Amino acid sequence: MDSAFGTALYADTDAALDAGASLLAADPSADPEVARRGRDFVAAAWRRGWQPADVVRLVRRELDDHHVRLVARLILDEQEHPAPEEAGRGSRWAAQLGELDGFAPPPRTDRFSHATAVLELYRLLLRLPALEPLGEARAPRSSPGSPERPSGGARVLSRIRALLAKAEATGFPEEAEALSAKAQELMARHSIDEALLAARAHDPNVPSACRIGVDPPYETAKAVLLDAVARANRCQAVWNEALGFSTVVGFEPDLEAVELLYTSLLVQATTAMTTAEAAQRAGGRKRTKTFRQSFLAAYAYRIGDRLAAVAEAQTEASGSRAEGVSGETPGPDLLPVLAARDLAVHEQVTRLFPDTVTTRVRGVSDEAGWHQGAEAADRARLAARPRLP
Repeated sequence: MDSAFGTALYADTDAALDAGASLLAADPSADPEVARRGRDFVAAAWRRGWQPADVVRLVRRELDDHHVRLVARLILDEQEHPAPEEAGRGSRWAAQLGELDGFAPPPRTDRFSHATAVLELYRLLLRLPALEPLGEARAPRSSPGSPERPSGGARVLSRIRALLAKAEATGFPEEAEALSAKAQELMARHSIDEALLAARAHDPNVPSACRIGVDPPYETAKAVLLDAVARANRCQAVWNEALGFSTVVGFEPDLEAVELLYTSLLVQATTAMTTAEAAQRAGGRKRTKTFRQSFLAAYAYRIGDRLAAVAEAQTEASGSRAEGVSGETPGPDLLPVLAARDLAVHEQVTRLFPDTVTTRVRGVSDEAGWHQGAEAADRARLAARPRLP
């Protein structure tokens, strides 16, 4: 066992991998120990700041579907007997584990092929770098004498998802626009209401964070789009180009909005880009790569402008409503509350990422792609797709 692992995991050559796989394949009695060491590698990834979705995303990026199924099974097996420090990970961690239940077991292969895949996976897990540990916000608790926090958040999200489902299903653009606008309004208002409730209850809750995959191709343009969505929802995004994700820092209701809205806009952008590209090819143009890059870059920047305008309008409307209420116990002013939350997010980003640099989209040289991307952004529905049940 030690010889097989020492040979295969600490060298980069195919010959070393084959030698280690041959040793494991020849000794079926080693299988339980191989599985135990795999669980240890997974537990070590948690200690380095990784989460289940992060590991699966990287394995899919670097290896193939067989390895993804192997690591999904390893993660679930490791979670059956977690270490004491792994208890109480939170709802986001539990949701990531729940998504792994849908992975089918890896197909049966000969022992050598299986051992090779296992060692390829372990080699990747062994070399995972340390990541910034992401805390998950605790459930808010009311202090004595503070206002009761309503339990309507789930109902609001249900209404939002219902509106979005109708917007996705309708064949009438005007109806989709109206439904999506209403969903976006509810989402923004829910975020502001949460901020005011937390301020009234003197809730010391701090921002948390999540990681969202930014997949190739055209990762830079996609990262810019995610950054625009994050900023509009009072979050900040930090892109890790090497590992293919952005870390989004913010308060929980805002993180939910960012995840849903980014996914929706990315799907809309891809659909619009494919349609525009087909028209370009029909006209005899062949510069597909530069067209796509320019299209997505323009889409990201234009969407950023639209989202910022919508967020500002909603904040002004909420402030006006708050000023117009009479006969109620005075609460905190909206703008100072939001400013305090923005500052808290900024400070959390600084703690997690003391050294960051600014990047720009490169390779934007296709004028037609830029103009059509901006037009597609103007047509985009500023709302998120509903999650599948």
